[in-house]
Amino acid sequence: MLSFGRKRSNSVVGVDISSTAVKLVELGITGGRYRVESFGVEPLPPNCVVEKNIVDIEAVGEAIDRLVGRARPRTTQAAAAVAGAAVITKVIDMDARMTDDERENQIRLDADQYIPYPLSEVNLDFEVLPEPSAAGPDRVNVLLAASRTENVEQRVEALAIGGLNARVVDVESYALERAYTLVADSLSALPEIVAIFDIGHNTTTLNVLRQEVSIYTREQNFGGRQLTEEIQQYYGMSLEEATRAKRDGTLPDTYVPEVLRPYLERIMQQIMSMLQFFFSATQYNDVDHVLLAGGGANLPDLAQLLQDRLGNSVSVANPFVDMSFAPHLDASVIDANAPALMIACGLALRSFD
Repeated sequence: MLSFGRKRSNSVVGVDISSTAVKLVELGITGGRYRVESFGVEPLPPNCVVEKNIVDIEAVGEAIDRLVGRARPRTTQAAAAVAGAAVITKVIDMDARMTDDERENQIRLDADQYIPYPLSEVNLDFEVLPEPSAAGPDRVNVLLAASRTENVEQRVEALAIGGLNARVVDVESYALERAYTLVADSLSALPEIVAIFDIGHNTTTLNVLRQEVSIYTREQNFGGRQLTEEIQQYYGMSLEEATRAKRDGTLPDTYVPEVLRPYLERIMQQIMSMLQFFFSATQYNDVDHVLLAGGGANLPDLAQLLQDRLGNSVSVANPFVDMSFAPHLDASVIDANAPALMIACGLALRSFD
């Protein structure tokens, strides 16, 4: 069944299901500019999403239901995403004269060459890439994406419990790539190679773009959870107390020098290590810009410290920088959450495909 991301839709709401929260963004166009029509973030109970796999579908669905009830989007059609680690991608060479139906049939016949699972256990999709094929003008490059059906169905079911219909299931790295187009014009120069670090609760993901197209991804098991645990251990707090104190900014004066600074040093080491993996795996030996996204992007001084360490320009992502906002929305709250809303925003952009 080819139903993994390619189906087009007008007006979808982007729903990003992360380890700690569900994030929702709905976009429209007013006066030639994107406008945020609805937005919201709903915390998830602990351990209902583990390593980006939905463990408790009912709990996630109930969180989506609460979020939808509060955000009140204008549509019940939704776009969600699976993690890049759960997706197999491959570029294949095909006849340029084929129709989409003919391509689909051919991919189904040849699927065992590309996918290490039975066809009945995966959802597949494909897209013809715009760049010319090296094989000649009568051939095209086709991007094939496949994920285990259970990864897709978990999200479809959770959305359904929350009152939404999954019109699109995308890939997180492609949603991030799409959202980057909203950020690119705000950068001081138009960088050719950009390294986006999405710092989540459990995982930091590197997505390198060249001319706004993804060329490399890598995940590292390091994120905001480590900081929460260090706060918990240093101050003898429960996990809930540490989480709340970090969020509310109520930690003692010793927090910055004794806990935050050492953590920032460790996360910079992780980022530098991931860049070295990129350099060693490709022909590139530098990037033009580093963009920080995810819930950890707003950590105090991280962007400046990283810029001083790397010698590259570093900024914090804000996909809403050139958008207007529906009158009932608090723009300052959206801006404060902007780095963590990159994937949800990229999913919401599927409305305009």
